[in-house]
Amino acid sequence: MNKQWIKVKGIVKAGYQVASGKNKNSPYPQGSIAMQKDFFQALGLDISGYFLGTLNVTIAPYHFILKKPEYTFKKVQWNPHSIAEDFSFSGCCVTFQGIEYKGLIYYPHPETKPDHFQDDSTLEILAPPIVNINYGDALELAINSQEIELFFRQT
Repeated sequence: MNKQWIKVKGIVKAGYQVASGKNKNSPYPQGSIAMQKDFFQALGLDISGYFLGTLNVTIAPYHFILKKPEYTFKKVQWNPHSIAEDFSFSGCCVTFQGIEYKGLIYYPHPETKPDHFQDDSTLEILAPPIVNINYGDALELAINSQEIELFFRQT
């Protein structure tokens, strides 16, 4: 399937810092991504080149829904103390300060996730380390429109 890229502007925002393990109250001091990466590797997705945390990007006023992500893994039992979760991933490209970074949209399915939910205008991105990126910084995302649909919700 050919990828049909669409571009959307976004702003980096603070997340829960559980994915990276930076939250002092996190049940996963090493971070949930570090705990999950070997499970994803065994299922055929290598995330070892990415920062072990997520880049949270608001694309408001747009919202998104998954259509047909590149990868979907069902019932991943990555944490022995929680229920198994479903995860989906879709390739993306982050452009920050004129530099492009290939990444993945990381989507832990909310119906199987125990806590730390994102709204549907926030994308969680796995990307290589991005120098000098901070909360509030603007960036551009290229998203595969065959896998993720963006829409504008009137209030």
